Amino acid sequence: MEKFLLHGMLRASIYEANRLYGGYGYNCLPKSFGTRSIAKTISHQAAKFCSCNPPLIGYRHYATVDLDKARVARTRMLNKRSNPRWNENFNIYCAHEVHYVIFEIKNDNPVGATLIGRAYLLVEDIINGHVVDRWLDILDEEGRPTRSRIHVRLQFFSVSHDKNWSQGIGSPQFAGVPNTFFRQRQGCSVTLYQDAHVLDNFISEFELSGGNTYVPRRCWEDIFDAISNAKYLIYIAGWSVYTPITLVRDPRRPKQGGGLTLGELLIKKANENVKVCILVWDDRTLIEVFKKDGLMGTHDQETADYFRKTRVECVLCPRNPDDGKSIVQGFEAKYMFTHHQKTVVVDSEGLNAAAGSVVMPKRRIVGFVGGIDLCGGRYDTQQHSLFRTLDNVHKDDFHQPNFGGSSIRKGGPREPWHDIHCCLEGPVAWDVLYNFEQRWRKQVGDKHIYSMNELNQFVMAPSETTSSEDTNTWNVQIFRSIDGGAASGFPEAPEKAAAIGLVSGEDNAIERSVQDGYICAIRRAKNFIYIENQYFIGSSFGWNNEEIKVEDVGALNLIPKELSLKIVKKIEAGERFSVYVVIPMWPEGITESSSVQAILDWQRRTIEMMYNDVANAIRRAGLNTHARDYLSFFCLGNREVKRPGEYLPPEKPEPDSDYTRAQSSRRFMIYVHAKMMIVDDEYIIIGSANINQRSMDGGRDTEIAMGAYQPHHLAIRKPARGQIYGFRMALWYEHLRQIKPSFTRPETLECMRDLNKITDDYWKLYSSELLNQDLPGHLLRYPIEVIGYGRVTNLPGWKQFPDTKAPVLGTKSDILPPILTT
Repeated sequence: MEKFLLHGMLRASIYEANRLYGGYGYNCLPKSFGTRSIAKTISHQAAKFCSCNPPLIGYRHYATVDLDKARVARTRMLNKRSNPRWNENFNIYCAHEVHYVIFEIKNDNPVGATLIGRAYLLVEDIINGHVVDRWLDILDEEGRPTRSRIHVRLQFFSVSHDKNWSQGIGSPQFAGVPNTFFRQRQGCSVTLYQDAHVLDNFISEFELSGGNTYVPRRCWEDIFDAISNAKYLIYIAGWSVYTPITLVRDPRRPKQGGGLTLGELLIKKANENVKVCILVWDDRTLIEVFKKDGLMGTHDQETADYFRKTRVECVLCPRNPDDGKSIVQGFEAKYMFTHHQKTVVVDSEGLNAAAGSVVMPKRRIVGFVGGIDLCGGRYDTQQHSLFRTLDNVHKDDFHQPNFGGSSIRKGGPREPWHDIHCCLEGPVAWDVLYNFEQRWRKQVGDKHIYSMNELNQFVMAPSETTSSEDTNTWNVQIFRSIDGGAASGFPEAPEKAAAIGLVSGEDNAIERSVQDGYICAIRRAKNFIYIENQYFIGSSFGWNNEEIKVEDVGALNLIPKELSLKIVKKIEAGERFSVYVVIPMWPEGITESSSVQAILDWQRRTIEMMYNDVANAIRRAGLNTHARDYLSFFCLGNREVKRPGEYLPPEKPEPDSDYTRAQSSRRFMIYVHAKMMIVDDEYIIIGSANINQRSMDGGRDTEIAMGAYQPHHLAIRKPARGQIYGFRMALWYEHLRQIKPSFTRPETLECMRDLNKITDDYWKLYSSELLNQDLPGHLLRYPIEVIGYGRVTNLPGWKQFPDTKAPVLGTKSDILPPILTT
């Protein structure tokens, strides 16, 4: 049977089902244990018992939409025995090659859910865009007809008929991503940050349009100033907030009070009657002895203890499951997933754009959003030193979680940290504030934070900080991954929830607008995409199913598939398109551990799927090019020669360890923690969300991001040359320490080949036995080879990462559940 590519938007309605009986009449005995694990079998049989005894647990029917084995939508649960009427509508982004649209009807229970039956619709019935409004027969698990049916309506809208496909932003009137909780805001100001700090000797100015110049700003100095100058409120949400760190460390740029630790600074502000409220993820573990640091080393309990008996309100927030989740799902949410947002919201001096930036008597709201946590190991500069800062700025902030027993007493290399953040001013800052309020009210209630009436007494109403004529103005939209278990204020009525892009999940409203923002930006892209991200996993429905059951993986976010399909369609149209992806050399942690190796395995499968798509498109087009001419992956690393007067550690690492080998070779990866995408130098997404299922799902890790553009700097008739262009060029200069003319046109084959050549050479220097000089740049080829029709294999000579015994391509884990590592 022929498969069809559904690439576009599927609008689906599930109206009702009839003659359901909650499991009566179905075989409630197990067929056999087979290869199912004991835990899964017990869970399955418990669910069967509950389903076959509806008087004990009641009827909680819901329906799902699957594209073959990929679940893409579900209804809320209804307590109707026979004829549930959901009447729910779904806008489903899809990029799936499938036979069927499948509708499953299930009955929920405290353990999980039990299948009542499935209904099938051939994709060929909808592929041409025709409306299908139909009652479908529901079949049982054996494929036998039942008396039940389900009423559905579907219409597919292909990207090939989308007027916005490959058109970029197109117009200053672009209204943002549709059907989202937060709409796009105009008249905003945005500051972009690379890393926590920028040294004076790094500043390289890039010429922008209109005679302007891009000059990097300093993130932690700006956050320090914002906190120091706040008069009424400081609201912080973090995966981790570590009180002993200092935000100001550059001896050439001293600030009054800059010697205070973060904890001291926040207590000082609270004692000045500023409301200081902090939400820190509660890193819950099953073993109480680990609680002090938690499994992820967030210092959450230590932070809470530090602020106890002070005027700072610090709340530890578990990733609480919503009330609608089953026992198993509730356990997953509480112990496997995190609050991953990193935001700071403060009041600041008021400016009136209409009056020429005149200082106003009322204050304004400013928000910081991005990937940088206010915790240990995050402070770094574009030098990303391994050894040379251990006796100064990193003396009390040594971070190296990739080696067992690492410490500054044993010496470097420390783990350098590359990250991206931003500051938002204007109406969009109020959306960052509202996100914090929603989370606080869900977790704490109304106490401690200001009400809207109280805010109105000292803060200006949301107002534009730049006029529409100002060439530096920004339009900005907030995206999130979050659900009703973490945020208050979501509408309960399905039609109201759908209108703002919320989807159903176990009686739980879910927002996944971060993924929607990425998808829309990729589909609009005209020329190139540049990504920096801590993880790169997704679109498992398109993976090779070797050694895995694709339906058990569940890494369903569309981003990798959307990227490869963008390239494919550009090749088919005879047009150029380039995608650059920067990821860490490996996920932070012990390289040979099961979790790191499992993530690398998922990553390899994701990358191989993409290269397979691209290589086959090249073959069909008869082109004499390589897949890396369109899609390239990179990582960051550093290598330093020893200098006189360097810090001398009093102890040594264990012999024949990764630690010892890295110390001897004087090299280590620079950890990429950024979560950013630039499209055509005119649109940028920055936030806390990784490209994996945890971040994009909405019901797993909580995330926040912003998508933004400058309406006066669009790639319409000529390349965009606004702040986003300057930011990308500054990033490339940081990574490469050189600028070539081709870098101004990243879509060109010349630019892609220039970058591939430079990073191939840098990899050879990084991995060489000899060390005669500092590594001239940090951007390295990711150590994989692409052969044949997109197969990913080892780079010759590098089956393991340098100085380790860990396979570059990863190893499938038979122990860790995919939900934890995807």
